[in-house]
Amino acid sequence: MVIRVFVASSSGSVAIKKRQQDVVRFLEANRIEFEEVDITMSEEKRQWMYKNIPEDRQPAQGNPLPPQIFSDDRYCGDYDGFFESKESNTVFSFLGLKPSLTSKESEP
Repeated sequence: MVIRVFVASSSGSVAIKKRQQDVVRFLEANRIEFEEVDITMSEEKRQWMYKNIPEDRQPAQGNPLPPQIFSDDRYCGDYDGFFESKESNTVFSFLGLKPSLTSKESEP
C-alpha cells in the first residue's frame, strides 16, 4: 500500500505550501511511508488526481487544490480531512493503515 500526497511545488499560495508541508512533515515524523507526487511537473499526474477525486468531494468551482491524499488508488481526502483526522487522532484510519502501537487508534 502506497500513500501518495499530490502537491504543487511551484504554487504561489503560501497557504497551500504550508498545508503541503504540514502533511509531509506529519507523515515523516510518524515514519509513514509515502510518495510525494508533484502535479506541476506532470500533466498526466495532475489529470489522474482530478479524475480520481470523487465527484461529491470536488469543489463547487475550479479544480481541487493540493494537497490531495490517496492510499494506492483510493481517495483519502484533502487537507481539511487530514487535519480533522489529525486532531481526532484517527490519521491511520484516514489513510487506510493499521494503527501503530503508539497511536491512540490502537487502543480498544
